[in-house]
Amino acid sequence: MKALFFATTLFASAATAQQVEITRHEDRAGQIGAAETFVGTAYVAPVFGPEMREVTAGAVTFLPGARSAWHTHPVGQFLVVTSGTGWTQERGQPKQVIRAGDVVWAPAGVEHWHGGTDSTSMTHFAIQAAADGSAVEWGELVTDAEFGS
Repeated sequence: MKALFFATTLFASAATAQQVEITRHEDRAGQIGAAETFVGTAYVAPVFGPEMREVTAGAVTFLPGARSAWHTHPVGQFLVVTSGTGWTQERGQPKQVIRAGDVVWAPAGVEHWHGGTDSTSMTHFAIQAAADGSAVEWGELVTDAEFGS
């Protein structure tokens, strides 16, 4: 009897469950990053929509020389480098090389930037949670002198 009840409950749950959804790469519309928040050419495409509520993610491709502005995240940010070679830098620290397969964690409130190098492109997933409706606080653009140092 227990087995019959369990099987009936499992079947009923499965029958009303949502289905797996696939969003094709070509259907995720992106855009060139705004000049207020990026230097050079960076293409930003959302990875998923509002169904994740407080978590956002973007696939960002930086052409050589392109980089984000200085910024912080209220909850922190993960970068998952998917192709190429890039740079990231925490304010006051040396620039670091990041490559495909690397994962970068920027803790909450730590000012940093990331992008391609002067001669290579880089793509990463940027994943961050929001606090009080915001996932990022943008600062000033990274200057050519800061980028080259």
